[in-house]
Amino acid sequence: MNAAIRVEKLHKTFVLHHQHGATLPVLRGIDLEVQSGECVGLHGVSGSGKSTLLRSLYGNYRASEGRILIRRGDGYLDLGSASPREILSLRRDTVGYVSQFLRVIPRVAALTVVAEPLRLRGVSGPEAQARAAALLSRLNIPERLWSLAPSTFSGGEQQRINIARGFAVEYPVMLLDEPTAALDAANRAVVVDLIKATVARGAAVVGIFHDAEVREAVCDRLFELAREMP
Repeated sequence: MNAAIRVEKLHKTFVLHHQHGATLPVLRGIDLEVQSGECVGLHGVSGSGKSTLLRSLYGNYRASEGRILIRRGDGYLDLGSASPREILSLRRDTVGYVSQFLRVIPRVAALTVVAEPLRLRGVSGPEAQARAAALLSRLNIPERLWSLAPSTFSGGEQQRINIARGFAVEYPVMLLDEPTAALDAANRAVVVDLIKATVARGAAVVGIFHDAEVREAVCDRLFELAREMP
């Protein structure tokens, strides 16, 4: 099988310029393959590099050594040599990301925030809004809030907007950074169902799930990371 994600001998070291150029190795020699239709949970103690690896898969961090390959069509894009335009194209069409925090333009309505990834892919306004509305309803966001800016919402509501936006497009690859951290049991169950449906349609999912029940419900396997010793 052709993996959707291939990580080969990945090293990531941060240079701390404000500390006289000290170096902080976080990832060392990581090899990982994730197949389509598989959910892999990143697992390890705090500081082991889970978030660094996830952000590297999204192109936020460049590899210090090694390669990160994301399948795109019949080939692979190497994030280490990809141009900024290629990274943006990959995020628009191939790789979705749900972070712990909602970062959107102030004063933009929640419905517009969720529909935006669809509009960027050429989906018509009415269809994009209809699909966004369906996700907001499924995630128990009251319709009276859809026209309001998410910056005014509670933490749990903002996270559900974040999740709706991330799942609006059926990306071939989904990256999830603690998607259920701020949610109650009922909404956690909704997100678990969304993740399962995403895997069932053939997407490759990589996530950080600190909630053991969520992790057991959605992950096909865990990928262990060990914290680098000084």
